[in-house]
Order: sequence, then structure tokens, then C-alpha cells
Amino acid sequence: MPHEANAAGSRQRAVTIPVQRVLVVDDEPMIRLLNTDILVDAGFRVDTAEDGAAAWDALQLNQYDLLITDNQMPKVGGAELIEKIRVSGMVLPVIMASATLPEEGYIEHLWLQPFAMVLKPYSLAEFIGAVKTILHAASHAGERMALMPNWKSDPQSFGARL
Repeated sequence: MPHEANAAGSRQRAVTIPVQRVLVVDDEPMIRLLNTDILVDAGFRVDTAEDGAAAWDALQLNQYDLLITDNQMPKVGGAELIEKIRVSGMVLPVIMASATLPEEGYIEHLWLQPFAMVLKPYSLAEFIGAVKTILHAASHAGERMALMPNWKSDPQSFGARL
């Protein structure tokens, strides 16, 4: 019987892993829905926004583990949204999933680079692979990410590209 007590005790001590929360931002409703479905099926909690302005509002109200954003959108685009996040000191990994990647702006301002860029049209494997890679890296780089407000002093150490 002691063996059964240990088994029951270990079940009570099981640690539940919190579901990671992702904000998906895209002005194309079908892409937003497809990305959301892929992430929900993979076990993530997902919120959506139709542009960078709505995403910024959501970021003020909620904690997210990851932001996935398009670049060219009405009101506030992806690059501008990343800039707002970095300037505010928010610690949040970002994946830009877009048909247009603003590479030229990143040469001047390396601190604006997203953690990863995925070019549309992308495969399901490429998309979910980027999400898992960035979330894994972010969860194992807590100290480094906590230092992100110091991006001006060391912009080269910021971000990762897939």
C-alpha cells in the first residue's frame, strides 16, 4: 500500500505548465484565422488584432509570451509596433510574418529587429517551428531578455534570426 500512497502523492505534486499566450496581428482575416488555428492546435492561448494600433491596445491590457505580426498594415504597421514595444521597455519576443520585411530600417536600427522573420507564403512547419524556437530561446534566456531595455548599449546581442 505505501507504493499507492506515493503514486497519489506524486500526482498531487505535479506541476502544471502554464499555457503560453500569443498575440497574432495581421490585417488579412484569413491569415489571422489560419495562424490562430495553427497555434491553438499546438496548445497556445491566442488573441488577435487586425492592425498594430489594436495590438498596441491589447499589449497595454494583457501579458503575452510572444507577438507575431505582419509588417504592412493600416494605422500602425509591424515595424512601427516593434519600435513602440522597444521604446516602452516591454520585454516581448517578436516574430514578423510578412510578405514585406523592412530589412533596410534594421540596418540603421538593429534594436528594432524582431527575434525572427518568416516570409509569406510560409509553410506550417516553418511557422510553428519559428514559434517554438523563439519561445524556447526566450524561456532559456530570462536574464538576457530582462536586460533588453539596455538595447542601445549593445544592439548586436539583441535578437535572433531564423
